[in-house]
Amino acid sequence: MPEAAGSWSIGELAERAGATVKTVRFYSDRGLLPEASRSAGGHRRYGPEALERLRLIRALRGLDLPVPQVGRYIEGTDHRDDKAVRDVLAAHLRDLGRDLAALRWREAALRLLHESPPAELAERLTLVGALRTPPDTAALASFWRRWLPPGLPSRVAGLVLDRAVPEPPPDPTPDQVLAYARLHALVAALNPAKPQSQPTAHRRQAGQRPAVLYEGLTEAFALASTAVREAGRPGPGEALDCFVAAYAGAASRRDTPAFRRALHRQLAGEPRLDGYWRLVAELSPPGTVTPGAAHDWLADALRTAIGPGPAAP
Repeated sequence: MPEAAGSWSIGELAERAGATVKTVRFYSDRGLLPEASRSAGGHRRYGPEALERLRLIRALRGLDLPVPQVGRYIEGTDHRDDKAVRDVLAAHLRDLGRDLAALRWREAALRLLHESPPAELAERLTLVGALRTPPDTAALASFWRRWLPPGLPSRVAGLVLDRAVPEPPPDPTPDQVLAYARLHALVAALNPAKPQSQPTAHRRQAGQRPAVLYEGLTEAFALASTAVREAGRPGPGEALDCFVAAYAGAASRRDTPAFRRALHRQLAGEPRLDGYWRLVAELSPPGTVTPGAAHDWLADALRTAIGPGPAAP
């Protein structure tokens, strides 16, 4: 068939496209290039549509789309399925976003190590080396699911995890890489299974209702956040009343002066996660009030409100 009729050999198609024969054969073998016909000897012949298709494939590959995604893109265009085409592009954007996030974390980690004082380099290398790039929240969420009391309704547990588990910053500073690495190392070292590591309100044998407590604390922390953000002096008010009511409701008690004094004494002896909340604060946007900061403010407000005096039995 003459060339004017639009039928080319694999070599001719490769020459017109500025590609190699090996490249044309690779895409042809995967069914991505339409054949116009076969020669008498069984050799592939290609028409103008194959040239356009090859140019499209090379453009998509230039955007680093994997070959399977290129195939799905082409299938979508062949069937005029705009949604399928956009789904392929959206999937590639997600993949690219993950790759870029990993590169940003690696860059920040290398900067951290490069700028580290010699005495801290080995420790930081160990911390950062144990962290995935980019890191995920799985280990932190797992810690909280083990630390929270069993049987907590999923809705309430979700409220806690939303506030307690920080997302990795998309474009971290070296200090944030270090904070996230230390946070992961911290939860790996804590053992929530030890009874002494659990607050009294988590212990069902003490007649506690943890779901009541955490639902109430969520509201109390929200009320206290403004005062914490503005460095307001801890003291009586709606936030403190809500805070005490959460503990009273969890223990099936009434909010009385005696209960408040007993609660103050109880909180003073409870296990604390101060190191965790300090690191979360380092990873949070400016002005964020962590649950740890809100709880400390409310505990100080309780101490201020009850004033000096003997604790009730």
